[in-house]
Amino acid sequence: MVHQATGHHGPHVRHWRSSLFIEFPLLPGVTWLKFDASNMPAMVSGFAFGPGAGVAVGILTAIIHGLLMADFTGALMNVLTVTCFVLPAAIIYKKKRTYPAAIGGLALSIIAAMAGAVVGNLVVTPMWLGVPFEAVTAMIIPILIPFNLLKGLLNAVLTLVIYKSISNLITPKKDQTKGR
Repeated sequence: MVHQATGHHGPHVRHWRSSLFIEFPLLPGVTWLKFDASNMPAMVSGFAFGPGAGVAVGILTAIIHGLLMADFTGALMNVLTVTCFVLPAAIIYKKKRTYPAAIGGLALSIIAAMAGAVVGNLVVTPMWLGVPFEAVTAMIIPILIPFNLLKGLLNAVLTLVIYKSISNLITPKKDQTKGR
């Protein structure tokens, strides 16, 4: 996403919001694009309870993040990318609850979220942030694609680690699989 929060808040609000959404840049010199793991809980919910639940968690998280960071554009982009990230893998995993299906679904989700982020930036960034369209297109290959692929990969790995560790806690006993 190409956005930068400009809200001015007191020190207590800044501390509180930063403790909820830890963010850090992934690419050197690209400080306005930050990774946070907020897509991971949405994907874990999607794996556990289905695509609708995953998207609902993702949208709720994006809205809360946008409100706390005073960043409407970022929230809009997060809604788009989290939806693109959660739906493919959650739909695939709902149909076939296996580790290979989860891996394949997450790979497809990374590509879908990256594509959604690129399209979203081409539309949203010029309209709301006033960045020239040409400037956004110039960032697609060197910045937007690498950032969003890396972000998707990190969220996918975190999802696998977290979901594996909690899946038997949230799965009814009769449906549990040995070795999880």
